[in-house]
Amino acid sequence: MQVISSSFAFEHNLCETMPCLERCTNQKELKQIHARMLKSGLMQDSYAMKKFLSFCISSSTSSYAQNVFDAFDRPDTFLWNLMIRGFSSSHEPERSILLYHRMLCCSAPHNEYTFPFLLKACSNLSAFEETKQIHAQITKFGYGNDVYAVNSLINSYAVTGNFKLAHLLFERIPKPDAVSWNSVIKGYTKAGKMDIALTLFRKMPEKKNAVSWTTMISGYVQAGMNKEALQLFHEMQNSDVEPDNVSLANALSACAQLGALEQGKWIHSYVNKRRIRIDSVLCCVLIDMYAKCGEMEEALGVFKNMKKKSVQVWTALISGYAYHGLGREAIGKFMEMQKMGVKPNVITFTAALTACSYAGLVEEGKSLFYSMERDYNLKPTIEHYGCMVDLLGRAGLLDEAKCIIQKMPLKPNTVIWGALLKACQIHKNIELGEEIGEILIKMDPNHGGRYVHKAKIHAMGKKWDKAAETRRLMKEKGVAKVPGCSTISLEGTTHEFLAGDRSHVEIERIQYKWRTVRKKLEEHGYVPELEDMLLLVDDEEREAIVHQHSEKLAITYGLIKTKPGTTLRIMKNLRVCKDCHRVTKLISKIYKRDIIMRDRTRFHHFRDGKCSCGDYW
Repeated sequence: MQVISSSFAFEHNLCETMPCLERCTNQKELKQIHARMLKSGLMQDSYAMKKFLSFCISSSTSSYAQNVFDAFDRPDTFLWNLMIRGFSSSHEPERSILLYHRMLCCSAPHNEYTFPFLLKACSNLSAFEETKQIHAQITKFGYGNDVYAVNSLINSYAVTGNFKLAHLLFERIPKPDAVSWNSVIKGYTKAGKMDIALTLFRKMPEKKNAVSWTTMISGYVQAGMNKEALQLFHEMQNSDVEPDNVSLANALSACAQLGALEQGKWIHSYVNKRRIRIDSVLCCVLIDMYAKCGEMEEALGVFKNMKKKSVQVWTALISGYAYHGLGREAIGKFMEMQKMGVKPNVITFTAALTACSYAGLVEEGKSLFYSMERDYNLKPTIEHYGCMVDLLGRAGLLDEAKCIIQKMPLKPNTVIWGALLKACQIHKNIELGEEIGEILIKMDPNHGGRYVHKAKIHAMGKKWDKAAETRRLMKEKGVAKVPGCSTISLEGTTHEFLAGDRSHVEIERIQYKWRTVRKKLEEHGYVPELEDMLLLVDDEEREAIVHQHSEKLAITYGLIKTKPGTTLRIMKNLRVCKDCHRVTKLISKIYKRDIIMRDRTRFHHFRDGKCSCGDYW
């Protein structure tokens, strides 16, 4: 009877303590739970110990977990593995390797679970030398044929860029399983070698699982091959493999980058129909997708439906408002999140400062920037200084922007100098622009844009010899300017146009339509703005080129292929030029179309001859 009573008491303590652990929010509460576990004897139970130590490591109280672990005289293999595993997935994976060194010094026995966790830490650290040493240990202790250890080795070698070793190990496996295939494929995708990864993926002899498909899809997204990512996602569905949250998140990211709203909506509908739980990550990518496709109301709807809003979810919405130049709304959400008890992080501040920059909210931006350290104990990063330089530069406060660069504790990068150079072009400060142009070319001699902007600054000052010299230097170094590229998604297909491109199958029809559009523009007083093309001396040549800009081709194709009144959505890889901005405003008025254009940095909503940016971009 006494035994039954003790067992019941133990079970009762276990059932009461575990929920307390899940609700724990600070170290004081953690210590109280620890004391209760010691008093009730739960610290002797392996399940309770696993839960306690795992919680400590995952909740950023890893030092406390280490202290508890160090209190054991002779930790068993289970506890060593638990700690190594916990740290391998933490923000301090190197502690897994240090623990293993201690494990060796203590002559603690290994088992088949020790090495996969260690190698995961090596993968997260891209630690090639440590991977080789652990490989030697695997062989020494007789785990050379263990499929889990070998698969982890393949992944670690691949992630560290040692594909020959990864492939050699893979080929030595008599019957590689799905994990073996996925490990070697993942390594190639992480290195951006998508052609090799796809070849291996197609060669897989057995049915591909969700991990196989997700590895490829995420690899394409990371490589910027978003069209390929979506094509593979559709292929995955046709193969009757259920996409998981990771593959759905990657597919939505691809939609966001392509501006493929209809496909993004379809995936959202699929999530709802399948009753897939929308976690914080999926919520963020849904908000991002709708925002980057120009649908802020839909993005706000996803945000409102999320019951537990993490700082990442709030930040995604604030970023969305920033893209659209809705600075006041972004600041409003920044304030609201704090009232709800959610503290902003450094990424939230980047989003809020970007919103201030795009909306010209100088005082609000300054206030936010200087509050970071004072009120939130957050040190400004290079991104925050970049936002401030952009904010002040756009507003014409060039001296103040330069002063921030000179006083910042970090070395300014090309993004910061580039923001100030762009401001010099906007406000025609030739002297400062020339000075910054020199700095940028020295810092980034292989970037074509640096030479183009410097040449433009010289041309604005009518220093034609210097402009020609900069162009000549660019040609000598073999540096090319990134061509303008615009896309439009119609009926699930993304159409891509390059500046002056004639490769589209319907180019003759597009050119004919553009001539009609151009005639109507001229009837409304349109004269081409050639200021951004100062270096081309021949006016006729300048005008011919400006009429072949990629966004003009994409908009014209949209006018051909859609019914009157249909909203056109254009994505552009570069900043929209003055002429295309003016043309798009006029087209929105003449053809009574809403045109939503996303350029390299922000959105422009054109309606009835006006743009949401107020010509401030």
